[in-house]
Amino acid sequence: MSFVPLRMRPLGDEQVLCVHDTGRFFTTTSPFLERFAADELSPFDHRFLIEEGHALAPDDALGHAGYLYGLAERAAHAGPLDYLILVPTLRCNLSCSYCQVSRAGLKQPGFDWSDETLGAVLTILDELPGDRIKIELQGGEPTLRPDLIRAVIERCQRFEERQFVICTNLQQIDDNILALFDNPELYISTSLDGDALTHQRHRTGSNSATDQFLANLRFVLARYGPHKVSALPTVDPRNPPEIDTLIDTYAALGFDSIFLRPINYQGFARKRHSDSREQSETWRAYHERFVRALIARNWSDRSRVLEESYTGICLRRIFQPGVDRHVDLRNPNPLGHDYVVIDHDGLVYPTDEARMLSRSGVIDLAIGDVQTGWAGTRRDLLNAHNSNYDDPACQRCAYQPYCGRDLVDDLARYGRIDRPRLETEFCRRHLHLFDFLFSLIYEDDPAVRYSLSRWLRLDGTPQAFGVAHA
Repeated sequence: MSFVPLRMRPLGDEQVLCVHDTGRFFTTTSPFLERFAADELSPFDHRFLIEEGHALAPDDALGHAGYLYGLAERAAHAGPLDYLILVPTLRCNLSCSYCQVSRAGLKQPGFDWSDETLGAVLTILDELPGDRIKIELQGGEPTLRPDLIRAVIERCQRFEERQFVICTNLQQIDDNILALFDNPELYISTSLDGDALTHQRHRTGSNSATDQFLANLRFVLARYGPHKVSALPTVDPRNPPEIDTLIDTYAALGFDSIFLRPINYQGFARKRHSDSREQSETWRAYHERFVRALIARNWSDRSRVLEESYTGICLRRIFQPGVDRHVDLRNPNPLGHDYVVIDHDGLVYPTDEARMLSRSGVIDLAIGDVQTGWAGTRRDLLNAHNSNYDDPACQRCAYQPYCGRDLVDDLARYGRIDRPRLETEFCRRHLHLFDFLFSLIYEDDPAVRYSLSRWLRLDGTPQAFGVAHA
């Protein structure tokens, strides 16, 4: 019998989590580990390991094929380019202190697509090989140029499957913008930092602007329903909103998902919120209390399920490999292949965060432009470091099969990509998050298991959610 390599991590209460390369896992205690290390496993131990896929008989061809399939299923594979973030303008009608992209002023010239850039973008859309497309329109405030948005949407009509997302602050809605919103293939994404006072403090700076935003948000929700509109808060970890107030604000508007996002160390936030470079244990504790508050609400009122979005993404990374394409956690993380960002000046970036770093003057991570393309040495250099397979800390980490590699985040925080993994915020953040998730997974509480199963898109019954112990 050959054993699949196991990585281990203490979970508390003398329990140890064991994970093998495909992400299959179980918990055990010291006696089992001692028997394992001494090669003195009992018949029950052998049977458990084989049945759970942690050991393979030499002549088990199907088991070996299944193991290799599990490895391949965990690895990200770049398909054809079908997801573009487009920035038709960098101008904005707000000036948020934690703006990630260092936006341009409302009246500043030279920060919109030129005719040549628009023509090149449309040509790129014409030449895409697939039959589906997703386009996210960012800014600045993209609704300042509805003409450019219309031109992109019209050019995409040849695709069989189309989806458009406008990321907007909803400060202004006129007939031109409403005509865009009425497109059933277009979705609205906005920012809502909490109750009116919190949102005003973070974003608008005035009662009237906040009132206008909230009126517009309620208007689009009433017109289209929450299935077409999404929102996320940006939270200042030094002064986070009261948890129940934030949840109540979202729930009252009909939102089921809350992406609890701390201020990102990008753009203007690098100067105005320099402490966002690293997140504190206070923030991590706040996140845990937030998730547990959602669990309690979901159990007390099962007519709807509320979810913290990133917690749900990481949970599905554990149980459902290959289901999502969340780019922060892909491994390898193919850059500049199936997903690119086209900025207001026609430069192409591998991620939106890479664009932000360039705008902040930290490092130029452009991989090309719309005129000459981006399949060159700059992209190749980034992709030479796009996985966690060869990192010595990751090789020993129990969470390696679920985690990813975000070298742009390392560059943003430390200006280098070779900082020891355990000393990076990306690693500390995900170690804590996966520790928390596995504590929930093995928590014998029907309320916890109900939310976890619903976040996994299961039916919520006790039978829907089960885990292994040795």
